[in-house]
Amino acid sequence: MVPCWLGMAHRRTRTVAGSTRWCSRLIRCLWGIVGAFLIAISFSKQLWDVIRGPAAAALTSLGMSPNLITTDPTEGISIIWFKLPLVVSLFIAAPWVLYQFWAFIAPGLYKKERRWAAPFIISSALLFVGGGLFAYFVAFRFGLTFLLGIGVGDGVVPMPTVTHYFDLFVNVTLGVAIVFELPVLLFLLTLLRIVSPSFLINNSRYAILAIVILAAIITPTPDAVNLMIFVVPMVLLYFLGVFASYLLVLRREKRGFPWKAFFIWVLFVLGTVAVMIWIAMRFYHYHFVTHWPYLVK
Repeated sequence: MVPCWLGMAHRRTRTVAGSTRWCSRLIRCLWGIVGAFLIAISFSKQLWDVIRGPAAAALTSLGMSPNLITTDPTEGISIIWFKLPLVVSLFIAAPWVLYQFWAFIAPGLYKKERRWAAPFIISSALLFVGGGLFAYFVAFRFGLTFLLGIGVGDGVVPMPTVTHYFDLFVNVTLGVAIVFELPVLLFLLTLLRIVSPSFLINNSRYAILAIVILAAIITPTPDAVNLMIFVVPMVLLYFLGVFASYLLVLRREKRGFPWKAFFIWVLFVLGTVAVMIWIAMRFYHYHFVTHWPYLVK
């Protein structure tokens, strides 16, 4: 019979080992971000030209000067040479950081489940970067033009500062990039047997409500169209995560794929998108064009 003090010592040793492993992975994440920061800071001027692109386009479309202003002598160096490279380094280092996270939880998984390492890292990185690109090319541009256009012609001249513009850009871009990780999060929770596809489907109405609230917080504008630009992709990502979780359960239980239910869901999603486009065209005067973003007001 094992003495009580030996069992306590064993548990304490495991706790210390887990803490040490977590600290080691965290330090490696930080080193990866530092390396990415050194790369990003070498291209700060070029990166700033890209970041200020939406503001320049929005101001130009409103007949204003495309330049941002500063009200503090330290704004330029703080934003362009520190905060901007730091944000970009998060995107560059995303695969490395996600690998460290997976390496930390992998010892607690079964051998078969550890084979998901490569798909997990690749899909997580692609979704994170894809979320940032979606925010940059779609959501942020639409919202920024709307915000800067309010009051133009009524004695209001938009002159956004470098700091305010960059803070809004980071909030929207990082917020959307993190939200785009939703499918991977749902898949990981299913992999760890915390949730199941049936649970996710049964509680989907609460998930959609939470998505709408989250989108309202992230969305830089209060109008319904810009809100739906955030909501629709997030809802689709949620059900994509449910679908990935369902495939995992099928594989785990060695069952066949139900193609009939799959096509029903595909038709439902396509129908929802079609209805949203019809609402935008019918009530908000949007129309199709032959170039990006294809649906404009």
